Amino acid sequence: MRELTIDATVENIEKVTAFVDEQLENFNCPLKIQMQIDIAIDELFGNIAHYAYHPVTGPATVQVEVKKEPLEVVITFIDQGTPYNPLQKEDPDTSMSAEDRQIGGLGIYMVKKSMDGITYEYRDGKNILKIRKNMVCPG
Repeated sequence: MRELTIDATVENIEKVTAFVDEQLENFNCPLKIQMQIDIAIDELFGNIAHYAYHPVTGPATVQVEVKKEPLEVVITFIDQGTPYNPLQKEDPDTSMSAEDRQIGGLGIYMVKKSMDGITYEYRDGKNILKIRKNMVCPG
């Protein structure tokens, strides 16, 4: 497992994405899957940067673990900010037009739809959010 601890700022999203992508490239992760993971990182790390420590800044740790059977990646986001479980937010009604929908929730909804698993727990004063993605394209 590889780990990066960095200030939870919007400016650091690119560094976190590059760190994760480097791990994925070691396992020949298909580009489509890498792009889905990059979008999830943007959303999840962005949320930590915007909300976890507001109005100050604090650290966030990103762990990347690649499992071989089946080939999948587990990315864990850890912060010590305000406890918040984004999985409790009700999914947006995507049948409604963007103008009629409530603001918020679409990003985490996209993450839930594009990943193969997502879990959240609050333990020892830390938010721990894990996403899991199979790195073998179906079919």
